[in-house]
Amino acid sequence: MGSRLVEQLGAHNVAGSAATTLADRIRALILDGRLTVGERLPSERALAVELRRSRSTITRAYGLLEADGYVSRLHGGSTRVTLPNGHAAPGAEADDDAIDLSIASMDSTPGLYDATVRSLPRLAALRGTSGYSLRGLPELREAVAQRFRDRGAPTSADEIIITSGALNAVNLILAAIGRRGERALVEQPTFPHALEALHRHGYRLLPTPVDVDGWDTRHLNETLLGSRPHVAYLIPDFHNPTGATLPDEERPRIVTTARNVGTQLIVDETTTELDIDRGWSPAPMAASGPNVITVGSMSKIAWGGMRIGWIRAERTVIARLLAVRPSFELGTALLEQCIAVELLADMPALTSHVGQRLHDGRAAVEAGVAGIPGFRMPPTPGGLSAWLDIGTPLSTSLSLAARERQLILPPGPRFTTGGVLERRLRIPITLPPERTAEAMRRLSLAWEDVRGAGASPHAELQHAAVI
Repeated sequence: MGSRLVEQLGAHNVAGSAATTLADRIRALILDGRLTVGERLPSERALAVELRRSRSTITRAYGLLEADGYVSRLHGGSTRVTLPNGHAAPGAEADDDAIDLSIASMDSTPGLYDATVRSLPRLAALRGTSGYSLRGLPELREAVAQRFRDRGAPTSADEIIITSGALNAVNLILAAIGRRGERALVEQPTFPHALEALHRHGYRLLPTPVDVDGWDTRHLNETLLGSRPHVAYLIPDFHNPTGATLPDEERPRIVTTARNVGTQLIVDETTTELDIDRGWSPAPMAASGPNVITVGSMSKIAWGGMRIGWIRAERTVIARLLAVRPSFELGTALLEQCIAVELLADMPALTSHVGQRLHDGRAAVEAGVAGIPGFRMPPTPGGLSAWLDIGTPLSTSLSLAARERQLILPPGPRFTTGGVLERRLRIPITLPPERTAEAMRRLSLAWEDVRGAGASPHAELQHAAVI
């Protein structure tokens, strides 16, 4: 079995790379957090064998990284990931002047303050309880169930668990039903932290392609039939990052195929409510069969600081989730649950506000893209971001150049399982327009830096890296 470094790089993507190119790709993985500080890298000899390169090339690449402070080496010992002095660790707070496009999230809805005030009597009434709630408040579970019923999926409050966000929900599901060594079908591209969660629970990933035009549903169904994965993780509504929506007629077919082969579907609806002008509302996949576990969240429609999510599943699955949950948490914060009850009671106003904010953010990205030669922005009817085609496979190089312009920008391969999609770039449409305009100005300058450096698109296509 190969090393994690080569898995992240993609051996085929760095075949024949010079030492400087290999060092750049490893540095990009470190800056993006895919390689963690303190992590041990393969020895020079082992990496040379894996990549089929000379040991001198690997020695030179590690030497360049060490000179820049990205690895530390002990003679005759290990090579470990470090960060140079003055560099923030991935995920740390950025400088005030930096613009972080790795987070696709809006600031809080104007109604959050009033909802918080209205929630206080509800919270006060709970003071006589223990304060722990594995399932979640009954009134919040009923409000979430009602949202499913309104959208065409009959649901009772007993089929809902309230969680501390959607990613927390995914990890709870995998802790309860996961099987190490099994296969998991995932979209390519998809939400990176879901890929990390599946990896952490020991799954082998099977990618199925998605683009701005939608899913290759034939490939998806054939993968289900041929590989019979244990789970499949899908984002059918305003897919992250492409923005595509799975057609109504395809949903029951996928659910039925998955049920027939014994695949448990994990459907992420975190972006479902982020409509700008799609013009139609699909039925939830949960309406098509009992083998669907649905994950949702308040973070994208209210505020990222509202760590409220939920799981909808059949009662037998709910029982398994409740049995596992106490091993790592004892419930979700009651104040935030009380606030969520108030917010869900006024969903039309909330989604209207979100839709307008996304509309303005989309317009700002469109204006910025129009000024960058070779960039193309596809139709973006909703969701968190625009999935840009930058014309040439230089996404990783652009991401590195953007950091020098105080712009934190994940490249296309960050959203994949194998170092592909170097022509793609995800740009959030969630920032205020003036902030987006400045981000796009910096992106344009970074693109000029990349093109001015004389990067070869053909070389980059052959040696693209995973981020």
